[in-house]
Amino acid sequence: MLFLSVEFSIHNRKQHVMANKKSSKSEPTNNSSHQFVFNNTNYKLMLVGLLTIIVGFILMYGKEDIYDFRKTTLAPIVVLSGFVIEIFAIMRKPKK
Repeated sequence: MLFLSVEFSIHNRKQHVMANKKSSKSEPTNNSSHQFVFNNTNYKLMLVGLLTIIVGFILMYGKEDIYDFRKTTLAPIVVLSGFVIEIFAIMRKPKK
């Protein structure tokens, strides 16, 4: 009995897949125009954000005077601003 139910289930799935293939062939597909999620401005903003983060980590680098203003205050602010730029670049909707 179990074998029959498994066979029936497999047969049903095959029919469902075949029906979907037939219906998808009747619809015209337009593969020539692809819409990207981001445009050039978004990618440029992402690059600026990434460079800002890298500059922030470069400002943190160094072995002399660990508690310097540049390492404890300025560099983290620069890194966080880079992350804010990245979030803005991702969330910004491209103009049509």
